[in-house]
Amino acid sequence: MSAKTVAAEAIAALAEYFAALPDPRIERCRRHKLIDIVTIAICSALCGGEGFTDMEEFGHARQEWLATFLELPQGIPSHDTFGRVFARLSPVGFEACFARWVNVSVKKLSGEVVSLDGKRARHSYDQAAGKEAIELVSAWAREQRLTLGQVKVAPDSNEITAVPELLKVIEIEGAVVTVDALNTQKEIAAQIRAKRADYVMALKGNHGGLKKEVAALCQAIKEDRTYGYHSETHRTIDKEHGRIETRLCWHVELPFERLSEGHRWTDLRSVAMLEATREVGDKVSREVRYYLSSLEVNAAKMNEIIRGHWSIENSCHWVLDVVFREDDSRVRVGHAAQNLALVRKLALSMLNREKSCKRGVKIKRFKAALDLQYLLKILRN
Repeated sequence: MSAKTVAAEAIAALAEYFAALPDPRIERCRRHKLIDIVTIAICSALCGGEGFTDMEEFGHARQEWLATFLELPQGIPSHDTFGRVFARLSPVGFEACFARWVNVSVKKLSGEVVSLDGKRARHSYDQAAGKEAIELVSAWAREQRLTLGQVKVAPDSNEITAVPELLKVIEIEGAVVTVDALNTQKEIAAQIRAKRADYVMALKGNHGGLKKEVAALCQAIKEDRTYGYHSETHRTIDKEHGRIETRLCWHVELPFERLSEGHRWTDLRSVAMLEATREVGDKVSREVRYYLSSLEVNAAKMNEIIRGHWSIENSCHWVLDVVFREDDSRVRVGHAAQNLALVRKLALSMLNREKSCKRGVKIKRFKAALDLQYLLKILRN
């Protein structure tokens, strides 16, 4: 199979996911095909590009290669064209195309941790126009290292309103969905269970009464002041760079009569307490956290799930900020910031799916910029 044929097949597969994307331009102004614009944008992001000027420069640098599988009727679009199109593209339509890619790419989520969390695009505000920075709530599959979807938080609102919208558009059957305390809501728990997934929800001051009850029960279990409740304990100790972190988890089968609101949380089966102790030299810090869950008692699994929730921060949000420089982006016109955030998440997911290069995301992007065969390998996965 020739290199030209391989490239054409790879781009044809990518184009299929975005074929239904509505074009926001009036027909007489369409000098460049929408799929050409989107494809160049994705390839640029895979190769280290950060904004619209980078897209144009990537296009010119690789025009001969791109012309083997894209029509490019008027050559490479200008950075202004990229900017106008992404500002006007429907985020809902773009996210629906992304969901089609996810549905084909993702493996079954049986038992996998799917973390929901929000991230603010720090420099997407427009002070002159009175526009605040956008915040996006994403779903992250920990083991597969893929973003399953994103939804923008409405202005003057918070994540609580966005999470139900995100849950509507992603497939989570068989997964264990984790959320932080802000999104520990009865309605969200019910929605997760309705989609045939389990939940582990952090419990803090926004449910003060319930937290006190859970804390009292777990403390009684810890001090062996109760009997008849099935419980397990699991400890992990990590030593790294002069730091010692001990995580001790108590996982308790839920006695409904001990929790006044227990019956209001759909399929609530257990509660957990995690003691995290951190030692750095002579300094020792200790934190205790509590959780609600629809899972049966398994302290080792619960300890791993609680820790796994932070994968969305370490493996997704941190990488977007440090490697893709998302927080430095000053794109803010129209829907451009939201759409570019999705391009970055798609690029990150595609890079994570490519396993032949045993390097980090930064090196993979550099290699894709240097080696067209490797770039095609990423696009074909």
